[in-house]
Amino acid sequence: MASPQSGARPVNRPAITACVILSVIMQALDTTIANVALPYIQGSVSASADQINWVLTSYIVAAAIMTPPSGFLASKFGRQRVLLVAIAGFVVASVLCGIAQSLSQIVAFRLLQGFFGAALVPIAQSILLDVYTAKERGSAMALFGVSVMVGPVLGPIIGGYLTDHFSWRWVFYINIPIGALAFGGISAFLREKKELGNTKLDWLGFGSLSVAIAAMQVFLDRGAQLDWFSSLEILIEATVAVSAFYVFLVHTFTAAAGNSFVDPRLFLDRNFAVGMLFIFIVGITYLASLALLTPFLQTLMGYPVVTAGIVMGPRGMGTMVCMFLVGRLIGRVDTRWLLMIGLLLTAWAMYDMTGWNQNVSEATIALTGFIQGAGLGFLFVPLTTVTFSTLPEKKRGDATGLYNLSRNVGSSVGISIVCYLLIRNGQINHATISAHVTATNRAFDNSAVLHALSPWSPTGRAALDQLVQMQASIISYIDDFKLMMVLSLAAIPLVLLLRRGGSSSPSDHAMVME
Repeated sequence: MASPQSGARPVNRPAITACVILSVIMQALDTTIANVALPYIQGSVSASADQINWVLTSYIVAAAIMTPPSGFLASKFGRQRVLLVAIAGFVVASVLCGIAQSLSQIVAFRLLQGFFGAALVPIAQSILLDVYTAKERGSAMALFGVSVMVGPVLGPIIGGYLTDHFSWRWVFYINIPIGALAFGGISAFLREKKELGNTKLDWLGFGSLSVAIAAMQVFLDRGAQLDWFSSLEILIEATVAVSAFYVFLVHTFTAAAGNSFVDPRLFLDRNFAVGMLFIFIVGITYLASLALLTPFLQTLMGYPVVTAGIVMGPRGMGTMVCMFLVGRLIGRVDTRWLLMIGLLLTAWAMYDMTGWNQNVSEATIALTGFIQGAGLGFLFVPLTTVTFSTLPEKKRGDATGLYNLSRNVGSSVGISIVCYLLIRNGQINHATISAHVTATNRAFDNSAVLHALSPWSPTGRAALDQLVQMQASIISYIDDFKLMMVLSLAAIPLVLLLRRGGSSSPSDHAMVME
């Protein structure tokens, strides 16, 4: 590949740009396109409400594990080769997800999809940075950012349309034509002449961290179903997670400098350490809220899948609009103020959601989603800018992998926790409300109430139980939204711990939009 610094302008640069952008869009779509199809997938594979979220968390965890070593793979085997394998593997895994006949199959294939998809965004960004000159990289990264944000905007809408008009399986099959175009274009136009590096991967550090993350996620996903520590399986998973994390920590702090998978000296930088915790919280509040919205809109509200996708779309639009706005404010306004605005907007949206019930309007849902997306737009770029601004440039590559790892783990942990709380609180709320619904309750003095909800007839008791279940579910959703509001407000003091660093170039913070 011709270097932009050499003055040679590659004649195939527009084609290369289009192809790598296609691969990014394909990966970005899959972060949200399956959300609106979850109730249909749940019915098709006979999964429970807590089990179906494994379809989301398995993909996120696999991507989290494989994102940090993507740089090693590109250096070892070449970016073109790794990118082609990633695209091909992602498409094959998507087809397998589409033809899956059971929950275990679709979760396994989503894991495979996440493993291959993890390398698509960082390598695509690396290629764009290489083929554009320093003066042109700002525009290139803006285009890169738009392509990443197309997924959250169009994902729910496209997913809703495909599910309604064809089948939920088409939310995975849509990757076939996109992947084929990207694969063919990169094979034809991308020519990498760079010498392959001799980079080594710390397999013990990478392996122990991967096992710890995977075991922790299985522990969280299976815990509620198996009654936590009363189950031998949960005890084993918890032991494996703690043991693997212990091995990882011991190895990290005792390995020779430069030989560990994670450089512990990175965390001596206050901005980076605070930023890691910050992005973990952001991961919890954003994707966990999306996981809650799907059953709220389709199961509780009874929205058609297309309508659910449309009212969820403004969330991504708010993020995109505010990312463009923030891009112009970076360097002119203290990034800590921008972060404060983002947290307050997110908390405001969550507070508004605590007032939702089965009568909430579509316009309110769309507006609240736009506000939440706007909050995310005010968080992403400023947070990455300030997190990496005080790190030496040579350390930013490893730091970026850890940063995205923290965000992905936060997302998967957040989804598991809020879904567990939703089910547990629903049962508690149902029992609490039912205790007040007795045959002697004065509400039954009303003849209309007695006719529809008579506790002395089977039909009335069924209708009464359905009403209690709906109220219990609404309160459970409100409790989850309230939790995420509190987390957003609790992150505000972290802003005060950040130091104001030097300005960063677009290439330093664009990776956050992965």
